[in-house]
Amino acid sequence: MTTSLSTREIAGQISERLPDAVIDATGTAILVDSDSLLDVGAFLKNTPGLDFDYLTTITAVDYYQYFEVVYLFVSIEHNHSLVIKTRCQGRDNLTLPSLVGLWRSADHQEREIYDLMGITFKGHPNMKRIVLWSDFQGHPQRKDFM
Repeated sequence: MTTSLSTREIAGQISERLPDAVIDATGTAILVDSDSLLDVGAFLKNTPGLDFDYLTTITAVDYYQYFEVVYLFVSIEHNHSLVIKTRCQGRDNLTLPSLVGLWRSADHQEREIYDLMGITFKGHPNMKRIVLWSDFQGHPQRKDFM
């Protein structure tokens, strides 16, 4: 069984290295600034003792005032996991940095979020629809989709 790390402890480590990256740390997840997401990902992957070598899951939630994107990271070597969240404000031109350069497992999942929620991942090598046809209008998992 994978052990969840203390989010407050890891948030402290991130804040030491990236002072403006952490917005909040709850008992279950760390909320990071979207502009810092790529740097936080690199920190989690490359820091000895953390070594998050596997990005298992990415999903998005439409809270209508904002979108929240949730990432589940796992270190196979240390058998621990961590949840990171970030937010996109508004309803239009939503963009986050792509994590494909750090974890290839982000490829399909970022494309699915783009297709169904309308969040673009900057730097993704193949940002196009993966579920729906290319001229489909809208993003069907948004709360305002009709």
